[in-house]
Amino acid sequence: MTHSHFETGDRVVVIKGVAGAELWGDAMRVVAPSWHTPTDEDGWRLRDATGGARTYITGHPRYLVHLSRHCPDCLLHLGAMEKRFLPKYAGYNALIDCGWYTTTALGQLVHIADARGPR
Repeated sequence: MTHSHFETGDRVVVIKGVAGAELWGDAMRVVAPSWHTPTDEDGWRLRDATGGARTYITGHPRYLVHLSRHCPDCLLHLGAMEKRFLPKYAGYNALIDCGWYTTTALGQLVHIADARGPR
């Protein structure tokens, strides 16, 4: 997903793992453009309405899937994720956090593939 795919006010989900036969994640609202330091690319400031450990974080657009509208691109992305990950966890009935993301000290959500060591 590109930065321009999302806009302020969009409801999105960051897919975090598997629950039974479905993917699950954290629902958030896109607040404003924000530089995503871990990737050195345009990102989005996100608000978690439930608060959690951090009410606001910044995430890269490829971490996000639309919730608030039926978006063909997001549906394709989600379908590809389901096809890849659900078979790996077939038979598990528990909620499984796959550990794909961490949050930096600066409030930047980072996927493990994008994590960088100290510079």
